[in-house]
Amino acid sequence: MTSPPPLLDVRDLVVRYGDAVAVDHVSFDLAAGETLALIGPSGCGKSSTATAVLQLRRPDGGEVWFEGQELTALDERRLRPLRPAMQPVFQDPYGSLSPRHRIRDAVAEPLRVQGRWGAAGPDRVAELLDLVGLAAAHGDRLPHELSGGQCQRAGIARALACEPRLLVLDEPVSALDPSLRAGILNLLAELQERLGLGYLFISHDRAVVRHFSDRVIEMRAGRIITASAGQGTDR
Repeated sequence: MTSPPPLLDVRDLVVRYGDAVAVDHVSFDLAAGETLALIGPSGCGKSSTATAVLQLRRPDGGEVWFEGQELTALDERRLRPLRPAMQPVFQDPYGSLSPRHRIRDAVAEPLRVQGRWGAAGPDRVAELLDLVGLAAAHGDRLPHELSGGQCQRAGIARALACEPRLLVLDEPVSALDPSLRAGILNLLAELQERLGLGYLFISHDRAVVRHFSDRVIEMRAGRIITASAGQGTDR
């Protein structure tokens, strides 16, 4: 019996900015329900890798396969229907949400953009808020009226709106107070178990990723220098 393809398969990825090589022939794969961490210092290429995986910045070389489909071979028209399946969660919980939009509208926006609103839209937003541990009343607030942890939960709800299979988590807890980090990491673990999500987890914090991830890849100067097992299977 043929094994299914990995959720994500990155092959020989190259990203350049002018003459500078930010990502230098990086390869890895990620299974559904797995957490793979990219760790390294600022400027090592991990965020450039994440951006290229999401096709927010087209790579200069290599291939990105998602669920058996090569994304780098697709033009924007053919790529657009696949974008909801791969969603980012950013470092700054306040910067990822419009300060002028109430939380309920921010979570609803992906549903509207993708033509998934309809009569069930309000119920879906309520379901998403509950899923990330926010009360219905939080939906009526503006981002600045929430704590950093609550705002990051809203950002996660927004990312989940169109039922993605992959979340690219770019330093999702580094901007939070230490007292709030464990709550967000526990939420992400619960969501992964419940929804079968794959996580590409970008971080500079070795202790966080080793505890949270199934596998850890360390990058330096755009290249992978080590790959090791994490402790995610023990969660």
